[in-house]
Formats: sequence, C-alpha cells, structure tokens
Amino acid sequence: MDYTHLGRTGLKVSRLCLGTMNFGPKTSEEDSHVLMDRALELGLNFFDTANVYGWKTGEGVTEKILGTWFAKGGTRRDDVVLATKVYGGMGDGPNDRGLSARHVIRACEDSLKRMRTDYIDLYQMHHVDRSTPWEELWQAMDLLVAQGKVRYVGSSNFAGWHLVQAQEAANRRHSLGLVSEQCIYNLLTRHVELEVLPAAQDYGIGIIPWSPLHGGALSDAIRKMREGTAERSGDGRSKEYVEAHRDQLEAWEKFCDQLGKAPSHVALAWLLAQPAVTAPIVGPRTTAQLEDTLKALEVTLDETELSTLDDMFPPVGNGGPGPEAWAW
Repeated sequence: MDYTHLGRTGLKVSRLCLGTMNFGPKTSEEDSHVLMDRALELGLNFFDTANVYGWKTGEGVTEKILGTWFAKGGTRRDDVVLATKVYGGMGDGPNDRGLSARHVIRACEDSLKRMRTDYIDLYQMHHVDRSTPWEELWQAMDLLVAQGKVRYVGSSNFAGWHLVQAQEAANRRHSLGLVSEQCIYNLLTRHVELEVLPAAQDYGIGIIPWSPLHGGALSDAIRKMREGTAERSGDGRSKEYVEAHRDQLEAWEKFCDQLGKAPSHVALAWLLAQPAVTAPIVGPRTTAQLEDTLKALEVTLDETELSTLDDMFPPVGNGGPGPEAWAW
C-alpha cells in the first residue's frame, strides 16, 4: 500500500479511502466488521463515515457499526485515520442540523459516543452552511481541537470561494484551518477542476474524491447492463449517464479492454494521477469487492493514455483552471 500526506499535514493516509456508507443499509454489521479487518490487513488506514449514514434520522447507524468494531479492541483504533462528518439533520429541532457552534459541538460529542472513541482524526463539514459565520464555526472547531476531541478539520462539497473564505477566517484566528476537501470528482464530473482544485492546491488542502466511478457508470456499466449483471449501473445518477452517454461509455469500455484493465481500476488510476488528489473514496460492500478495488493501485497511465482520456471525457471549457478554461 502506498501512503501520502493528508493535504499539507504530516499525517499519512492510504491512497484509497474506505467509504462506509454501505455499512448498515447494504452490508450487515458482522460483514462490515470483517470488511474493515481485511482493509487494515491490506494496508488501508483511512476510513470515512458520516453521522447521517445509515439514513435513520438521529441514529447514526453506520457510526455505531464502527463503534462496535473498535470495541473489539486490539490496535484497531490506533491503526485507523478516522474521518466523519457534521451538517445533516440529526433530529427534528431547528438546531439539529447545520454548522452552528451548538450543533457542531453536540454532533461531535454524539459521534464520539457512537464510535466509542475519544477523538476524531478528521472532522469534516458535510456541506457549506451559509447562515453560520466562519468566526463562529472556527471557534467551535478550535475548541474541539483544544479539547483533544478532533485532530484536523476538513470540508465537503464546498465551492472554491468557500475554501478561500473558510481558510482566510481560520488564518485570522491563527488556526490550521482546512486540511482536506471531499468532493465529487471523476472522469464524468470534472467541474471541480475549474476553481475547487486550484484553491485547494494553493492552500495545501488535500482532495478526497467521492463517487469516483460515478455511481457505477464507469464500472463496465454497458457490459453489465447488456449481460443483466448490473447492480448499481441502472440506478440513480449512473443510469442517467449510461443512457445519455452510451456512445462515450462504449468507447471507454473498449479503451479499457485494449489496456487489458478493468474500467473501475482505470477510473481510479486516473484520479490517482491527478496531482491534487489525496485518496479517492471506495465503497465496497464485500471483502471480494475490496480486494478487487485495490488492483487499481497497480495501474499506471502514461501521458498518451491520459491524453486519450481527456479527449474521451473532455474537461469543462478549455480544460484546467479558470479563467483560462472559459477565457483567454
């Protein structure tokens, strides 16, 4: 397993991040424990979750599964760089969501109890909260860091200018500020290249892409649908892209066949080749899927192959950051 620094910090994380969103809804607690044990055996030390995962308001189903796993003891907690998130609704009250100091502090304490741990390595804002002043937010985060409950702070689904606002507010407080941004980023969705990635790179904020396979669209979707073996490719965001971009995806799968590599591995390898990316999030439902996913780390794309993928999946505008992407 290869490791890299999380943003500009000294913390080292695996090049792939284990996403736990399936734990509970699609993967049983027992199977989730087996999967996490196998992940550690394979060298994955970066686990990502959120207090809303499990999709039962206020219950934190997925965090509880991590908690029962940590409670098994050994070196599990010490070996894991644990990331969770705050923002989503955890109750019906007016203060049970968002990024107010009250909600952030209470949500953190609740997450710690559910996960049976004393600290969270990376506490991420799941979405920007335009109604909460940055000064209030950083006061809350600084308190949690001072109390030893949080080690680092990250963001998720922020625009480029939100990263700038957040970091400059942290700088005024002489705080470390953001060390990561978790955003949707894949060959089919490259909007973050315009401003999010340039801002993140300038501030030393590591990028953690979610949905690296675009809901399965980049994972041999055409072939699986043709053979009737698709599990996710016919649902949600993936289905829309499969139908709207069938010719493009057929060319993609042919390209991967010529490389002799699985499309899912090539899609992850492309992300890993992007200089701003720290670790794409993968969400296996079984240990077999996890072990297969790690084969992406063995794929290296040369400049010609990367250029071919740019032609196949054109970036937004002229490519690269703004304003050159849309102006001279």
